Amino acid sequence: MLRVIRQTGVARTPAMLNAGARLFSATSQTKEEVEVFIDGKSVMIEQGAALIQACEKAGADIPRFCYHERLSVAGNCRMCLVEVERAPKPVASCAYPVMPGMRVKTNSPLVHKAREGVMEFLLYNHPLDCPVCDQGGECDLQDQSMRYGSDRGRFTEPVGKRAVEDKNLGPLIKTEMTRCIQCTRCVRFANEVAGAPELGTSGRGNEMQIGTYIEKTLDSEMSGNVIDLCPVGALTSKPYQMTSRPWELKKYETIDVSDAIGSNIRLDTRGVEVMRILPRLNDQVNEEWISDKTRFFYDGLKVQRLTTPLVRQGDRFVASTWETALARVSEALTKASGNSAKAIAGHLADAESMVALKDLFNRHGSENFAVDAPNGSKPLAVNADFRSNYTFNSTLAGAEEADVVLLIGSNPRHEAPILNTRFRKAYLHNGQDFGVIGEAADLSYEYEHIGTSSKSIQSLLDGTHPFAKRLAEAKKPLILVGSGVIENAKDSDYLLSKASELANKYKNTVFQDNWNGFNVLQRAAGRTAAYELGFLPSKASLEPAKFVYLLNADEVTSADIPKDAFVVYQGHHGDVGAQYADVVLPGSAFTEKNATYVNTEGRTQITRAGVNPPAAAREDWKIIRALSEIAGHTLPYDTLTSVRARLSEISPALTRYDVVEVPSTAALGLSSQVKSGLKSSGEVLSSVIKNFYQTDVISRASSTMAKCSKTWSNREEEEKRTTT
Repeated sequence: MLRVIRQTGVARTPAMLNAGARLFSATSQTKEEVEVFIDGKSVMIEQGAALIQACEKAGADIPRFCYHERLSVAGNCRMCLVEVERAPKPVASCAYPVMPGMRVKTNSPLVHKAREGVMEFLLYNHPLDCPVCDQGGECDLQDQSMRYGSDRGRFTEPVGKRAVEDKNLGPLIKTEMTRCIQCTRCVRFANEVAGAPELGTSGRGNEMQIGTYIEKTLDSEMSGNVIDLCPVGALTSKPYQMTSRPWELKKYETIDVSDAIGSNIRLDTRGVEVMRILPRLNDQVNEEWISDKTRFFYDGLKVQRLTTPLVRQGDRFVASTWETALARVSEALTKASGNSAKAIAGHLADAESMVALKDLFNRHGSENFAVDAPNGSKPLAVNADFRSNYTFNSTLAGAEEADVVLLIGSNPRHEAPILNTRFRKAYLHNGQDFGVIGEAADLSYEYEHIGTSSKSIQSLLDGTHPFAKRLAEAKKPLILVGSGVIENAKDSDYLLSKASELANKYKNTVFQDNWNGFNVLQRAAGRTAAYELGFLPSKASLEPAKFVYLLNADEVTSADIPKDAFVVYQGHHGDVGAQYADVVLPGSAFTEKNATYVNTEGRTQITRAGVNPPAAAREDWKIIRALSEIAGHTLPYDTLTSVRARLSEISPALTRYDVVEVPSTAALGLSSQVKSGLKSSGEVLSSVIKNFYQTDVISRASSTMAKCSKTWSNREEEEKRTTT
């Protein structure tokens, strides 16, 4: 039934598919605190909290397999047993609410013996796979069995241990279901967070199994998180299978650049190779989840890399030295005077390289800048003089506080999967209402489909559509404009003007203390920094170019490149941009440099190098600094510290890390975008991301992402064709 609904493009999916009852309470309730005693220590905790939370607050270590702070309570594993005064037997602390004056013992002989008994049952059917299990060394069951396990088992059955057939959940998750202890963490995550209700349990008792019942893959952009959640080796990473052990790896904390969320991640490396990517905890950004593209596209860092400067001779590239390549680029740049020299910044360009390139071109006398998008070479509809006009002002965490959300030309499930999980959480727990102008897609929550064309927004302004009443009654409305509206749509001026007008109409609720409900969702990691630095198209960008510098720009087309122009490509993969180049300069990927990125909410974060750039590749800003010296426009900085000092001169926010600055002129900035006399062409707003798994040079080079694309994206296209 779900497949049929998706085929027909119905916007409102049945409630039964959304797994979990919605709680219609838009305001958070403050609960009274009660006093409990944990091992004789007094602890104050809010009434209704689970006993395990009180134990953690008191500093007691409670073992658990099924309990997780961000998932609903299941109470399956019984490993978290504690002794409560006057209770007839040990109780499961994860499913037991605190009561005033409760006295609890967490490490008594009775508790220890009860946990040993639970562990004995868990190990009864568990195979002795530790030497060949990918979870070895970071397995919760291994750790707890060292404390509560026995040196021998008492169970003997003639038929042997229980065995379960492995399930095929797709190209990302390897299953070994005989190891499963049925904690149901994966089921709860899929249903509550990812919006993939196909994963569930079947059977009872000894015959209980976890799977999709009808054989199918786990269709979600967040499915890889079940690997982290699984406390045993039942669900492991298929690409990482049998490659390394955790104690062999060096760990580096960095951020992700596959989208504009800036998810906090950890690189695990061995030698010069990135072996895997795992999420880091950051409640303000990605909580503890990451998308499948973030987690698995790292194998693209190993292939199709540019390792040495290349110079075009005839119809082929010839390897060159840095001196020769930079001298040729300098010669071509010198010939292009003023605005005939053009610079284009791509999706993965970092702030340091953009400010260096902008300073170089400014010293050369050029103001001809562009971004890597269909509308990127003409003045954009957004007024970038005001920071609030191009950032996600409500913040990622604050998006959960909105009671009504209007999505204009955006599919957050593909453009920002982390944000989409927050929307789903608010939909389930706070009764958040959604309206969509644009393509009808499966967003994992119900919404009111207002229309597909740019004209549809007018029905909200004049109040003819029923959703206009909900916007008017909303206490905290959130208007989200997709970056595709600004960078891709033909009616970008009209749409942005009408969206700004709509926000002004409800300005009393859109703009409040500690709340700005007007948002632009960027989808490229380097785009917010480009706006901040002024690396944007102007009237000068319309002038014909004789020299084009592509900085990580791989979404360009032949229409963006003048026929007789000299083209320089600087990047780390031999992708689309390199095909047009006369000179190719090999740069560094985000895992190989210390660089600054600004996420969609305006939060400045830093990547940290985990491995060295391959062969002769160099950091991007250093390449531009070397070019400036040869071209006779030497830039006044030669260290990373001095480059960041230059960033701070332009915008102090670029060196205030992990902070979201709240603009005080948001309403004024929005008013500046309202224009009169604009008309809609009736353009249909289609999704700007056609294939979620291949949106940048790294993911396009990844064989894992290619398998995902073949499994899911191509199937969706076939389903659309069959329905039309």
